[in-house]
Amino acid sequence: MQRTFGIGLALALVVGVLVDVASYRPSLLRRSVLGDSDTAASPRVAPPGDEEAEENEREAREREQQSPSPPAPIVPPVMTAPAGSAAVEQTAHGDKPSAVLVESFDGLGVGFEGPQGTANFRNPSDNALAVGSNHIVQIVNSQTAIFTKKGKTFDATGRVLYGPVPTANFFKGFGGQCEATNNGDAVVRYDQVANRWLVVMPLFRRGPVRPDQPEMWTASEKAYISPPGRPGQPGQAAPLYQPPPPPPAPPAAAGQRGRGQGGGRAQGPQGPYSMCYAISASDDPMGSYYRYEFLRPLFPDYPRPAIWNDGYYVPTSTGDEVIQKHACIVDRARMLKGEAATEQCKILEGVGFLNNADVDGKSMPPSGAPNIMMSAGGTQLKNVLEDDTIYAWKLSVDWKNPAKTSVVGPEKIAVAPYHYLCDGQLKNCVPQPGTDRRLDSQGDKIMSRLVYRRMGNRESIVGVHSVNTTAGGGGVRWYELRLDNKSRNLILAQQGTFAPDALFRWMASPAIDRFGNIGIGYSFGGPPHFAGQRLAGRTPNDPPGKLTMREAVLVEGEDIQIAMRWQDYTTTAIDPVDDCTVWYVGDYIKKGAASYSSKIGAFRMPGCK
Repeated sequence: MQRTFGIGLALALVVGVLVDVASYRPSLLRRSVLGDSDTAASPRVAPPGDEEAEENEREAREREQQSPSPPAPIVPPVMTAPAGSAAVEQTAHGDKPSAVLVESFDGLGVGFEGPQGTANFRNPSDNALAVGSNHIVQIVNSQTAIFTKKGKTFDATGRVLYGPVPTANFFKGFGGQCEATNNGDAVVRYDQVANRWLVVMPLFRRGPVRPDQPEMWTASEKAYISPPGRPGQPGQAAPLYQPPPPPPAPPAAAGQRGRGQGGGRAQGPQGPYSMCYAISASDDPMGSYYRYEFLRPLFPDYPRPAIWNDGYYVPTSTGDEVIQKHACIVDRARMLKGEAATEQCKILEGVGFLNNADVDGKSMPPSGAPNIMMSAGGTQLKNVLEDDTIYAWKLSVDWKNPAKTSVVGPEKIAVAPYHYLCDGQLKNCVPQPGTDRRLDSQGDKIMSRLVYRRMGNRESIVGVHSVNTTAGGGGVRWYELRLDNKSRNLILAQQGTFAPDALFRWMASPAIDRFGNIGIGYSFGGPPHFAGQRLAGRTPNDPPGKLTMREAVLVEGEDIQIAMRWQDYTTTAIDPVDDCTVWYVGDYIKKGAASYSSKIGAFRMPGCK
């Protein structure tokens, strides 16, 4: 994910890959140059007025006429697990009944069709899911859909109300770069306390040079203020744009393409990047939205929005080959009112990918409590692939005096030793039946979401990441930490690695329901299984470190994926109506399909009715 633009176009032409403005990550240059490209890129239809996409489409057609170079051989990873890791491995399945799958339907992906027709979906999916009282919103890469949810308003779940549409539709009529540029890596959240929808869309292409753009940010005690991108923002809440009926869909391109790879133009404007926020004015995602654009000088990769009482916390990364992260917060209270709001950012050097604690349920943390931000240990770029600690920071924002906004840490929390699954991200990792193509695990990072739940005086945080197991497979390492009410320090309450066999479980996402049950959804695979999706869980009185509920299957994979990148991340969400149904989304490949489909499911945990 390094953002190297100067030589990008030349490299892209050499390795035969395609820039995709909507989902471009320059870091993939490194992977392509080393011969680890996903697959030959297939052209897409450029949207009208998207000059760069049209140029990319022309380049793709030219490359298709050239003879492709033979792909580099795929080398299986060497699987090692550090001494001491076995002590927390759960090597048998749980013996309690599994969570009950009560809803299941296909989301965005191959075969999806909605009121706005069909779309081409890029790899990886970057699956984001949010669940409200009557609706479900999904974002896959740069496309969005809205579904019905059974309840007071609708008699069935999973009917498509809106989509597939570019995520930039939330900014139609807003002007500026948020309206002009559709982008991948967008994320949706449902704020259960306020009953509002939040859409966060980073822009990976610089806007034009402007006099108010920010100077370069560096790590310091200073909290930087992101200049507003639009005058007078947010203005009046604007209705969600309703596109006209779609034209006939073009023939589907053969093969599955990787995420946009290449550096774009060798020369271009050096204006700012942007972060785009849309916050709904009601609990209806089909209604109106307040829109905000904030300018940043650093590439805003991998946003992970988290809900806290004093802000929406959005960590981002400058790139995979730059160990620099951004801890950013936008003013939740003012955004919910549709008022002028600000974004503050702190820059951290030498830290891993960050996740901020994200509230499950309607009980917010105590007033003034700092948000907890965490990362895995180790450093992939320095070939430090094992660790026995995880890292935590306390992030406090002061909206009246940004000079008092602070990051305290890192606090090192001792845990059982672990080794990144397959040595980290962008690696050929998870095997598939009948092919040497392996899937990436994103094993270097704490995955989305880092969930927080307050139950009376008890405050818990659950985090997950993917690790090597002693059996030579992949396991879900999970932690539950408790917050000391006075010091706000974290105490490790329990930990475990779910590894009941030698297969692969990876790229997980956790949730905590109102009873304290923990549900963890994850990808599952390894021969003879194609990659699919499962969920395991536990009740609060179960033995520490054990997922005692048997695995529940959301969907079984039916075929191989020919691209290495798998999802990049996925999402759980707690149903705001009963506060105990766990929703989860993940990818799978249908039989004979050229690309992924997604499956959205709802699991009922013990005691949930």
